[in-house]
Amino acid sequence: MPSSSHEALHRIFQKDPALLTRALQSVLRIPFPEPREFAAMNVDLTEIEPVERRVDTLLRAETDEGDYLLVVESQGDIDKRKRGSWPYYLSYLHEKYHCEPVLIVITQSHATARWAAEPIHLGVRGCPSLTVRPFVLGPDNVPVIVDEREAERDVPLAVLSAMTHGRGRQAAAILENLATALRTIDPDSAAVFVPFVDSCLADRQAQQMWRDLMTAIQYFWRHPLAEQVRDEGREEGRAEGWSAAILRTLQRRQIDVPTDVRDRILASTDLDELGTWFDRSHEVADARELFAEGP
Repeated sequence: MPSSSHEALHRIFQKDPALLTRALQSVLRIPFPEPREFAAMNVDLTEIEPVERRVDTLLRAETDEGDYLLVVESQGDIDKRKRGSWPYYLSYLHEKYHCEPVLIVITQSHATARWAAEPIHLGVRGCPSLTVRPFVLGPDNVPVIVDEREAERDVPLAVLSAMTHGRGRQAAAILENLATALRTIDPDSAAVFVPFVDSCLADRQAQQMWRDLMTAIQYFWRHPLAEQVRDEGREEGRAEGWSAAILRTLQRRQIDVPTDVRDRILASTDLDELGTWFDRSHEVADARELFAEGP
């Protein structure tokens, strides 16, 4: 399971390498040849000297025009040290594998995207010996997929859209349509995509909405991420989160919540009880059915 948005933003391409070439072709308009085959490669670029250099994701793409090395770097914030390490990565990989390296940077930040897209010039000013031009995927060019049919046509791209724009104003529409689209692919693949999206949702309300949606279609609880949520539920203040999630689910389903029902939900500090009510909130036709005896 990805532990952060940094991991999720590049690991999605390990799950679906073809998404990376589609992004190069359709989002960045780069005439990248159609690969026949992909192979995951060792991301460790450390040399004999005790200096560790590691890329996030490294893929080898075989095409009719030759082999390419796709170097994917997930970038959260601006890091000026990368202006030196990125040219090194490309030169080292070219020399070691005798393949053309392609640097792709993915970020959720507009400012980081603008910074990362700036060419890196090494050498004499105005006449550099080496120029590196990173290709950047970010909120400025990754499509915002809020149409259900569009999401179903390319689920991995819809996942990337949610990961990139999950903190924006259209997050709710993106997540709802993605949840519907996940029903159209095999459950195992869907279960892999779910935590990628979850890890990239910095907004707590959007993250809770995503978890509500995944609970409803039962992908979420089949994944280890569910255990993480249960562990978080044991922490102080988690009861308030469960209560809010129950009320939000009922509101979204347009179930009327009488004052006494709302008060009982908000007053409960029993996490097992709240968990049961949360599960039922996706199914009941009347809010009072949350409190029914028995399973």
